[in-house]
Amino acid sequence: MTSVKSLFSLMYRHWLTVAFLLGFITDTILLNQIDNTVDNLILLFYVLLATTTILLLYVGVAERVPGVFARWLKKYTPIVMQYAFGGLLSGMLIFYGRSGDWLASAPFLLLILAVIIGNEVVGKRSDRLVYNIALYFIGLFSYIVLVVPVVLGKMGDLIFIFSGVIALFIMILVVKILYRIIPNFMQVNTKRIIATIGFIYIGFNALYFTNVIPPIPLSLTELEIEQSVVRLSSGNYSIVSEKQPWYRTLPFVPNSIHPTGNSIACFARVYAPTKLETEIFHRWEYKNANGDWIERFRLGYPISGANEGGYRGYTVLQNFTDGVWRCGVETKRGQVLGRATVIIDTTQPVGKIVTRIE
Repeated sequence: MTSVKSLFSLMYRHWLTVAFLLGFITDTILLNQIDNTVDNLILLFYVLLATTTILLLYVGVAERVPGVFARWLKKYTPIVMQYAFGGLLSGMLIFYGRSGDWLASAPFLLLILAVIIGNEVVGKRSDRLVYNIALYFIGLFSYIVLVVPVVLGKMGDLIFIFSGVIALFIMILVVKILYRIIPNFMQVNTKRIIATIGFIYIGFNALYFTNVIPPIPLSLTELEIEQSVVRLSSGNYSIVSEKQPWYRTLPFVPNSIHPTGNSIACFARVYAPTKLETEIFHRWEYKNANGDWIERFRLGYPISGANEGGYRGYTVLQNFTDGVWRCGVETKRGQVLGRATVIIDTTQPVGKIVTRIE
């Protein structure tokens, strides 16, 4: 019984962090595909909940409602708001992570860590205001630039800029409402609020145009370098693979391939929302004696979200040399969905060959 009381006491002291993590857990269970109606409604719910609670919190702080309601708002809306932030940011982590390699998740992982630390150390009311506005705008911006390409069925620089302007417009509207609720408080912190919103807006654009932000809402569901790939008349693909030793399945351990002919193939399956049509590229590179990646060629093909299992495609590498090679799948502007690395060794006999149809 004592341990249960201690647990509840610990949760009470850290209720903002607990609420934030509950939002993360909810997303892990519920979110699947960005163009799924339920998933979109869940993310929209988080945005609306975050917007409502951040406004109601300061309605309570300003005591714009009778005393008992003001106390209730000041006590409970921060918990609900943190739950909304947790759900929104972790949803972005899930979908952004699926749209690129593991590095794409790093900014959101760092952000989630920063939020947890911030919940524990940010206590001053003016600091908490700027902190809440920053979290809200990050979640809002991430959501808008994710969902607009799904709705429009298009992606690219102009769509990202358009999405960012929408997010900025909504943020300005929320700030104007806060100015009506807590005018004196907002005026004192005007410069900090403008600087925070501007920094986040410029930061997101910088991350996008330097290709740090992954090519949302695309996601790479399969990427392999194989002995050969042939498209059949049925529309399926015959994939010839070389069976790999168990240790080749470990993270960061590249496969080793012993070509049976004068070519190998890179096979990829890319999921796109139903309405979206775009073009993706395979970039073949090899590692030179200095350890630098040198491009051999880059080849693109159009994809469509009509294929529910993901759009399949492949490219063929010929006239290769022994060494380390990789095939990257990326957008036209160079945003990377993922890479597969392989060691080509023609000096050793080929291992067990397996053929499958996809």
